[in-house]
Amino acid sequence: MPGKSNPTVVNSWNEWDPLKHIIIGKADHSCIAWPEPALDAKVPEDSAMKGMNGPRPLETVEKANSQLDHFVDILEKRGIRVDRPTPIQWNRAIGTPDWQANSMFGCMPPRDVLLTVGKEIIEATMSYRCRWFEYLAYRPLIESYFMEDPKMRWEAAPKPRLTDRDYRRDYLNEKIGVEKRLKWTAEKYFVTTEEEPLFDAADVCRMGKDLFVQHGFTTNLKAMDWLQRHFPDHRVHAVNFPGDPYPIHIDATFVPVRPGLCINNPNRRLPDDQRKIFEKNGWEIIDAAQPAHTSPPPLCYSSVWLSMNVLIIDSKTVCVEASEVNQMEQFDQLGFEVIPVPFRDAYPFGGGLHCATADVYREGSCEDYFPKQV
Repeated sequence: MPGKSNPTVVNSWNEWDPLKHIIIGKADHSCIAWPEPALDAKVPEDSAMKGMNGPRPLETVEKANSQLDHFVDILEKRGIRVDRPTPIQWNRAIGTPDWQANSMFGCMPPRDVLLTVGKEIIEATMSYRCRWFEYLAYRPLIESYFMEDPKMRWEAAPKPRLTDRDYRRDYLNEKIGVEKRLKWTAEKYFVTTEEEPLFDAADVCRMGKDLFVQHGFTTNLKAMDWLQRHFPDHRVHAVNFPGDPYPIHIDATFVPVRPGLCINNPNRRLPDDQRKIFEKNGWEIIDAAQPAHTSPPPLCYSSVWLSMNVLIIDSKTVCVEASEVNQMEQFDQLGFEVIPVPFRDAYPFGGGLHCATADVYREGSCEDYFPKQV
């Protein structure tokens, strides 16, 4: 239980400082969500999951939890404290005065919900209706951290109404086609509008004083304005990645692995004008290795590029999915100790190793890695 051995310290400024305390999700009671505007826009048109909804098969839940538990064991044996959320019964109807949904989603990917910036943990707004109440699974942990660490700040971003005005009706057409989707995303025409601030925490990449935030299906510009006002001492940068017809969450597209080095999905390259700040400050951006798989596991929303969804333990150590031999080889060549973690059975429940975690404490302070601004 949290706080039983050592009191909690909340502190994490980036993705690579030495990891000491983390949250790892659970697959219990997870559901395939029912149709809704934001979700429909994200599911590929040729996906076998079209029209599927309701509780995920128990056998798949058990396999996912087995791999999640193994991941916990790997980290704990390295002296890292791991906490787990408290799943609720996700297979129940929910609603507000503005909308209703037939079920929720799950709590395997805490990275989507919780954003740690320094000594603060923020509950993200979320942009799917089925995920509106997901923060409840993490409340017992957040409340305990707040009691144990007198310097911790606990914030909840403004809860959105998620009315139909938050979504572009053009995306409700199931036959848009990939070509048009690529054109729309290149033009920054996403399913989410600017009606109110919307963001998933997994769209935020933390690099000390700079927050790089993906503008896409799950995070809009108004949310970036909110984040900039909320963190006035930080610099918030909007980034986007043409080449992705379903742009959600930055951590399978653009991943900083240590100061001065990022890996970038070669199919979704950071545009030249947005690379300038990295080039000006001596950072190198290299293409990520090709995935080892040509398709995701069954009943998985995510792409094969979860291969680059890794968890950095420190600037010399990285956890990579055990079957992703190309990505492991690339990190080995970059001088990392690579820890293989079997995780493909957990992919369908919300993503890869980074998605399945949320930072609580990394040793280190807020550094300025980009003193030369463009």
